[in-house]
Amino acid sequence: MRTLSLLLALVLTLSAYGAEAPRSHDAMANRLAQPMPELIFYNGAIYTGEGFEKDHPRVVRAIAIANGKVIAIGSDRAILRLAGPDTKKIDLDTEHTSTCLFPGFNDAHTHLGSAGQTKLHLDLTGVDSLDEMLARIKAYAQSEPPGHWITGGNWDHTLWAQKVLPTREDLDRVTGDHPTFLDRIDGHIAIANSAALRAAGITGKTTPPEGGAIDLDARGEPTGILRESAQELVYKVIPPPTPEERRKGDLLAIHDALSHGVTSVQDFSDWDDFLVYEQLEKEGDLHLRISEWISFKAPLAELLKMREHHDPHDPMLHTGMLKGFMDGSLGSRTAALKAPYADDPKNSGLPQYTQAQLNAMTVERAKAGFQIGFHAIGDRATAMALEAFSQPGVSRTARNRVEHAQVVDPADIPRFKELGVIASMQPNHLLTDMRWAEARLGAQRAAYSYAWRAFLKAGVPLAFGTDYPVEPITPFRGLYAAVTRMNEEGSQTYFPQNAVTRGQALAAYTQGSAYAEFEEKQKGILIPGYDADFILVDRDLYRVSPPALLTTQVLATYVAGAKVYSGQPLN
Repeated sequence: MRTLSLLLALVLTLSAYGAEAPRSHDAMANRLAQPMPELIFYNGAIYTGEGFEKDHPRVVRAIAIANGKVIAIGSDRAILRLAGPDTKKIDLDTEHTSTCLFPGFNDAHTHLGSAGQTKLHLDLTGVDSLDEMLARIKAYAQSEPPGHWITGGNWDHTLWAQKVLPTREDLDRVTGDHPTFLDRIDGHIAIANSAALRAAGITGKTTPPEGGAIDLDARGEPTGILRESAQELVYKVIPPPTPEERRKGDLLAIHDALSHGVTSVQDFSDWDDFLVYEQLEKEGDLHLRISEWISFKAPLAELLKMREHHDPHDPMLHTGMLKGFMDGSLGSRTAALKAPYADDPKNSGLPQYTQAQLNAMTVERAKAGFQIGFHAIGDRATAMALEAFSQPGVSRTARNRVEHAQVVDPADIPRFKELGVIASMQPNHLLTDMRWAEARLGAQRAAYSYAWRAFLKAGVPLAFGTDYPVEPITPFRGLYAAVTRMNEEGSQTYFPQNAVTRGQALAAYTQGSAYAEFEEKQKGILIPGYDADFILVDRDLYRVSPPALLTTQVLATYVAGAKVYSGQPLN
């Protein structure tokens, strides 16, 4: 009787597939013991993610989900025949007009904790003048208790007509007795008022820490601008957020990611934020996959302890690579360059290490089994990172990374391939920087900045992200930048020879970023056995005009087959 039942099951399964020729991972391919689908999407354009990198994307009509995984893909007929009485079936042609299904985006570079705190505090994103900045600060200060610290920031003086950095005297006029410390949008410089400088004990005679700088005026007094590691002098005296504030901010940032179609992030936040994510997971409230980076500069014993703290194979949350900083940013002129800035000929940036220091620390951490990623904006910083990765004892298979790689000497691009180094880049930075990047760099260097296509041509793996909250977390803005290298108004193009194709950009945002965290065999594409992380969007991301990418709406986000965003805030 058992044999007869198995034969009958085989006949029914084969009949469900009809005469369709099976493909290696289609519904038709395989399993008699396949679980009953919990969810089926059908009658739509479903991009599996296969073929993106070669610009031959595979599109199927239907997909079946069970136990958080994709279990089958194929035709409507084949997949619908797998449905059981409890299977939820969603018709993509009637659920939403023009709905398409894509793999969820994996943002390869975020700062969720910082984003959450920005949302809870003073957000100066987009202020277009010093006067507007001061007006916002004044209004915010009037709503705060006496003497309460004012923090936040995200101001960008390159948006202003005069492009002159603010000073402590500017802030003093509107902050009253509130110590105030507000970082620039890139996080590499910040402005402090006089009360904050006094609280930190900073005077014109204060020696900045290594890799930092304290700007002084003509009288030798601090202007209020602190660069790179000098910011820590103030940060250490600012009262930390309460656990409740931190959790609230982290939840806001996570929801922001999900609402923009991001299902995984590779994140660098405080350890206390990781503990919040851990608690959310225990409570069943963590809906975003997070690989949390830890600080390269921390003592090795501390790093080992943090790595052992949480299950490294947890698919929702684990620690990942070590993140180190080679330099600052172009916007603040702290990125380390091989030659001086074209618009600041006495300045070549602020390296954060000597080469000898960097090499020794890299080898020690590499031998302990850590993947390492270095923030490097300038060509000198990138060269220093590559030199460290070339040291004996640093594995070529560790998938070490250069984060940003915005300005790279052409001679150094082949070294990425040689050393097995990933270029982890954020195309949306170009939309912010292209207004002034060529003036900073000069035409010759600028031609090899944000050089996505050059990396691909050299065989270097690309992983795309946003650097949220330095830029908005929406991946659609990054896709637009990657394929057009044009500003959002369509009025300026920046060295278009380094644009990539639509498929290459989508691959870098999904499979490329999964590869960068050793998870390319479980997410990034939608085939049987892979995580059911996907999004429904209101247009075909592969075929719409590039400007239409900018106004893409996410209709729903699914992680492990569960809807985690549908236009309504999560509880």
